[in-house]
Amino acid sequence: MWLLSPVLFLLSLPGCFSIRGPDAVSGRERGSLTVRCHYQPKWMTYKKYWCRGAQWLFCQVLVETKGSEQEVTKDRVSIRDDQKNHSILVTMQGLRREDNDTYWCGINKPVCDLGTSIRVTVVPGNVVSRSIASSHAEVSFRSHIRNYYMLLVFVKVPILLLVVGAVLWLKEPQSVSKEQTEEPIYSNLS
Repeated sequence: MWLLSPVLFLLSLPGCFSIRGPDAVSGRERGSLTVRCHYQPKWMTYKKYWCRGAQWLFCQVLVETKGSEQEVTKDRVSIRDDQKNHSILVTMQGLRREDNDTYWCGINKPVCDLGTSIRVTVVPGNVVSRSIASSHAEVSFRSHIRNYYMLLVFVKVPILLLVVGAVLWLKEPQSVSKEQTEEPIYSNLS
């Protein structure tokens, strides 16, 4: 049972759940929408990005910051890192129906990027648009699959293997020579 404790500890390591945003947002066709994602202060100087695609591992980066608060615009998308409020502000303009997809607020960092998914829905121009956003305080755990597996492969599995190896090494029976087991032990008789 004590072997299970380090494993549970490793599986609950913080760090890859450091960014959050709304689950979903919507905007009117030919209009615009803005998404705000929040991150922990320790990621303030890292580059932030907005990428598109249902699969985090294969999403296409549409726009990326330069590690500063300067707004960056590419095509119909702009991104700004509000470092004072620890948030990423993404604006999509000239919305089209084909913009319906899953997008990601991401933080570019060594080993495993951080990210949270946001479902973007574009409604026809004659329909009133409503935000389907959830609370900014909730973390969308389904969006961290990529980070979890990177952490699992590069940190948790090697540590788990080391722990198992150490336990097996400690439990290895001590080799006792045949002569030691057959000879009786005499105390000092003199």
